[in-house]
Amino acid sequence: MKFPKNLSDKLEARKQNNALRQLPATSSAIDFASNDYLGFAKSKTIFDKTHQFLIYNNYCENGATGSRLLSGNHQLYELAENYLAQFHQADTALIFNSGYDANVGFFSSVPQKGDFILYDELCHASIRDGIQLSHAKAYKYQHNDYEDLERLIAKVQLTTYNSQPTTIYIVTESVFSMDGDCPDFDTMIAIAEKHQALIVVDEAHALGVFGENGCGLLQQLQVHNKIFARIMTFGKGLGCHGAAILGSNELKNYLINFARSFIYTTGLSPHAIANIYCAYQELNTDKAAQLALRENINYFNQQKQLLGLKPMFVRSKSAIQSAIIPGNEKVKAIATQLQQNGFDVKAILSPTVPEGQERLRICIHSYNSEAEISKVLELLATFVFQ
Repeated sequence: MKFPKNLSDKLEARKQNNALRQLPATSSAIDFASNDYLGFAKSKTIFDKTHQFLIYNNYCENGATGSRLLSGNHQLYELAENYLAQFHQADTALIFNSGYDANVGFFSSVPQKGDFILYDELCHASIRDGIQLSHAKAYKYQHNDYEDLERLIAKVQLTTYNSQPTTIYIVTESVFSMDGDCPDFDTMIAIAEKHQALIVVDEAHALGVFGENGCGLLQQLQVHNKIFARIMTFGKGLGCHGAAILGSNELKNYLINFARSFIYTTGLSPHAIANIYCAYQELNTDKAAQLALRENINYFNQQKQLLGLKPMFVRSKSAIQSAIIPGNEKVKAIATQLQQNGFDVKAILSPTVPEGQERLRICIHSYNSEAEISKVLELLATFVFQ
């Protein structure tokens, strides 16, 4: 069957720009690419506990059998959601099938016509896709620029929709997925309180990395009770699948009734929910992995400074370390050299990031050794400065 020419032309343009995406082969190289910050995705302990939990509680189903509003709301959901709410000091938790589903579901349904969404320009694609489905007006503010945020607030406050009450939603991430940096939440919260705005935060890359027991950056800063909604994603530090939106009972009830990505999809299987529950229990007890991760992040930051690499990196105290190397061809070439030396480091190309902001995205893990960290940075210095 003939493939449409306009689609072929778009693929060809990607090839010409050296930006064509392809699925990578499975790699046995040293991992500096995955989001498995604590090694939970490979944890035999969590795997065995999940299996034993299902056997002990006589769960033998392979699937949820339907959406949660039909036949898919099995008992493990209540157990897991109650545990998450307690762990994150939230009123309630509502589990979604993925972080993408959670963000699309929230932003497509909660902000209403006449409302305004002010989002950081570096917010994740899932947030932006959800905003595109919303009836609210949306404006992006410059990354972590609170003067620009206040400028936008002043602009939208001059606008009303049929003199109806207007809600302003300020949207950000606690750790940005491509830069690894964090907002100034004290400043943001002060702005929100001044203008009676609601803050929504995606904590995907903070779970397991920041806070006591890996609870996230907002709880570490003790500002979580000033946030309207938190999105916790399980596919990074927790090493499994799914996500949850944390918030009030009213928010949970609203999402159950109006979030289409929740309503019109088959629920997660009992195994997936048991995996989430057991991973959270491990997060609550396994201090060694979290301590090792934090020590490795500190060591990485020390070594990049000693090697003269600090100026090319985005400032970050998280597990995500990004070295800006402009140009798709150049950054791909350096990534290939690192891979040929046995290190799995990925190049992030435009259009995933803006042109001129191409980068190596290096992820630190609890299971990386100091020798591995030193070596990958030494090689990077050699390839960049040669």
